[in-house]
Amino acid sequence: MNPADPRARRTRAALRNAALALAAERPPASVTIAAVAAAAGVNRATVYQHYPDRDALLADAMGDAVTAVVDQAALCPLRAPGDVPPEPLVRLFEQIAARRAHYARLLSADGSARFAADLRDRLAAALRDRFAAGQRPTVGPQVPATVHAAWLAGALVGVIADASAATPPVEPERLATACWALITT
Repeated sequence: MNPADPRARRTRAALRNAALALAAERPPASVTIAAVAAAAGVNRATVYQHYPDRDALLADAMGDAVTAVVDQAALCPLRAPGDVPPEPLVRLFEQIAARRAHYARLLSADGSARFAADLRDRLAAALRDRFAAGQRPTVGPQVPATVHAAWLAGALVGVIADASAATPPVEPERLATACWALITT
């Protein structure tokens, strides 16, 4: 199978859309390959030609959403003064709110460990790049940049998981303000 083939791209898109639709309405553990195949109008063997398992499919299906979050994290100035969070941090939480049901399910205890790890790892990589470019909040010399990036990425994933599951939903601006206070202290 050639991933550049238009038919393969259409099939993968159908599989991602089906997986997202199912993940929004039920726990990820109950999103089976058979259910995704049926929702996408293909057979199970076709799903396995594109993805080794359900978690790989769900991680790929949320790939664009994760990229949007990571992009906003990469734009966020980490040394800006003031009590008002930077706009990219607000947009990061707006991106989360737009896919709230998906994040809530995928980051739950019954969710996808692969998705959670992918989100954390991509955020940590973006932060490491920022830190290497000299854009790092002030911390003591005993905190290596890699540890700082991993800690901040893990904290953000924790906030995303908690906020996504919160009832009633927490406003993105409020989350950004709270996180900004933690980042800058």
